[in-house]
Amino acid sequence: MRALYTVLFYLLTPFILLRLLWRSLKASAYRRRWNERFGFYDKIYSQNVVWFHAVSVGEAEALFPLLKVLQARRPEWRLLITTTTPTGSARVQAVFGGKAEHAYLPYDMPFVIGRFLSTFKPCFAVIMETEIWPNLYAACGRQQIPLFLINARLSEKSARGYRKIPSLIRPALKHVSLIAAQTADDAERFVQIGAKPDSVKVMGNMKFDIEIAEETLAQGRRLKASIFGDRFVWILASTHKNEEAPFLDLYPEIKAKIPNLLLAIVPRHPERFSEVKNLCEERGLKAVMRTSGSHCTAETDGYIADTMGELKMLYAAADVAFIGGSLVPVGGHNLLEAAAAGVPLMFGPYMANFKEIAAGVLARQAALQCRSPEEITAILLSLYADPERREELADRARAFLNENRGAIAAIAELIEAAMLKGR
Repeated sequence: MRALYTVLFYLLTPFILLRLLWRSLKASAYRRRWNERFGFYDKIYSQNVVWFHAVSVGEAEALFPLLKVLQARRPEWRLLITTTTPTGSARVQAVFGGKAEHAYLPYDMPFVIGRFLSTFKPCFAVIMETEIWPNLYAACGRQQIPLFLINARLSEKSARGYRKIPSLIRPALKHVSLIAAQTADDAERFVQIGAKPDSVKVMGNMKFDIEIAEETLAQGRRLKASIFGDRFVWILASTHKNEEAPFLDLYPEIKAKIPNLLLAIVPRHPERFSEVKNLCEERGLKAVMRTSGSHCTAETDGYIADTMGELKMLYAAADVAFIGGSLVPVGGHNLLEAAAAGVPLMFGPYMANFKEIAAGVLARQAALQCRSPEEITAILLSLYADPERREELADRARAFLNENRGAIAAIAELIEAAMLKGR
């Protein structure tokens, strides 16, 4: 089955490259470093690395605290971090700079994977969440590279898909030494698709271990005081295409009742920064870009964060947060960053990617879910009118966050023990 998969991958490669070209029309970074995606590298990298893979920004942000723990414990380890998106690459380089190597994970074709492994000679591999690449896993098995899948999650929908191709997935999972699943349900689904039961452990969600530096929170407070002034700041965080428009359409009605309302919009993808500004202007709303350095005047309606890596700071400058990717069927984004920043939470009906976390905060009355424009309006107006309720929501969300910490420490111990055993 893996041979057929490989042939299909080779046949689809031209279409994959066309997709990169298409995406590069809005984000030029997708045109760069194609050589790495095929296992060719234009400089000398460290070898015998401890290799970590995080597909994009969300996974990378969850990985960073673990890497910092390991670097503190084992500063002699040479770290390689791979991503597949330019935004993920930018965050890795911004956070770690010269403290870790970065490269794109190459495509899952045997000769390509072979070049990648020959270049870096990883002595250990750690992959975040759910990235099952049959040729990569098989190559790690052949070269006896221990492979961990951490913070692993598997939805029922994904599990159904994998169960349809057991002859491809089961052999791949045999090469995984440990699957650190987020929940018992995730663990059970991994076993159902072919993971060895004794290789699967329930270890919680690393995203609960988020820490926001006091200086980051202070920067947010300074932004609030110097740029936003006395505005009531409603942040729309990590928004996607077709998601901002409903809020912009609601804005005039809400502003009539909240005269000092300001929308702070943080698009998920940088190629959409200008698009969101145009959406505002089409509706006669005045928006400023963060990189312009302009202050928000009484006439400013929207503040567009056209930067990367500042979401935690922006949460600290907000009065209420709406978690993007949840009003459109994307599946939502990580709401725990907002909880850690102490801002009350709202999100829409589509939270499949964070199903357990969303259910947890709702059960503890630590967030509010909106299923229609009418609910969005009603909830925001009620929060505006009740500062005590805003504080109560934020306190409950922080308590929920603190109750579920600990995954990173446990996973770090397992990785360290496995590395020392291997050496």
